[in-house]
Amino acid sequence: MKPRATVATETDRAANRPTGPLGDGGSEDSGGGDSNGTAGVRDSGRKPPAADSTPPVAGGITWRLRLRRDRTLVLMTLPAIALLLIFNYIPLLGNIVAFQDYDVYDLGITGSPFVGFDNFTRIFEDYRFWQVLINTLVIFLTQLLLFFPIPIAIALLLNTIMSARVRAWVQAVVYLPHFFSWVLVVTVFQQMFGGAGLVAQWMREHGHEGFDLMTNASFFKFLVTAQAVWKDAGWGVIVFLAALAAVNTDLYEAAAVDGAGRWRRMWHVTLPALRPVIALLLVLRVGSALNLDFEQILLQRDQVGPGASEILDTYIWWTGIKTGDFGYAAAAGIFKGLFSVAMVLGANKVAHMLGEQGVYSKK
Repeated sequence: MKPRATVATETDRAANRPTGPLGDGGSEDSGGGDSNGTAGVRDSGRKPPAADSTPPVAGGITWRLRLRRDRTLVLMTLPAIALLLIFNYIPLLGNIVAFQDYDVYDLGITGSPFVGFDNFTRIFEDYRFWQVLINTLVIFLTQLLLFFPIPIAIALLLNTIMSARVRAWVQAVVYLPHFFSWVLVVTVFQQMFGGAGLVAQWMREHGHEGFDLMTNASFFKFLVTAQAVWKDAGWGVIVFLAALAAVNTDLYEAAAVDGAGRWRRMWHVTLPALRPVIALLLVLRVGSALNLDFEQILLQRDQVGPGASEILDTYIWWTGIKTGDFGYAAAAGIFKGLFSVAMVLGANKVAHMLGEQGVYSKK
């Protein structure tokens, strides 16, 4: 038999326990209420919580609470969304001119007559368009083979530099040309490799015949690739350096313990870590096969002639802006967009076949 003080204490604790169907203090009708425990709630002086009409989302947080919590982030993204709508999505409505005999001066979009797919028929029957398309793909493949591996090689080289000061200096040097305009880049190459450039003058001073690479039509695809490498290779290193920074250093130590040298560690540790990033960037690069640098090509178009330098962007500009055939140019632009989407889907399919995620994961 328990002492009286102990019995009184347990009775007080039982009286302070919550009542109701889920309470720890007893059965469903504890507290003197009915079977659903509502009387117990009335006895405690508290009202049952009102049902929230807003449906909960993942994690049990309602949309209203999530918006209230993230309102600062939402307000920060509104300007970016507005710019995206104004400059990327609303102009898509202007593609209607591809199906019109568009007259920009008198009739406009609302008054120009519809011609259906006549502009697209003109594209497929125009041999000049197919020549420009092939020339664009040739320049793209040249840049893909000669330019794409260079940022990877620079990132691997910088990753092996132990001195932080030397690494920072090299990064600053290779990044700097990215901030130059194409006018400055073409001017620098003109002063170096033009007919009156430094290289040609040095060769003439030493009894050799000079050359002019800036007007050589057969060398043009390599020239624009060299310009792109000098300007943007350092900027492309950033992504690969970020991927290398995420590699676990224990893997390098384990490989060194197993007797792997520097090349073996790079082949078996570094490159597998970069493979997902390489696959993603390669898919995106293939998707932009027809999006070469318009300004770079336009600045050098007259030097080598349109036969070697004409790409799809300059051809659309020349046809639409210079000659006023806006319907034909808009149809060519739509063809370019559809072709790029097909290239992205095809490259992403190849990435899935190689076991990589690509732009989106395989379901």
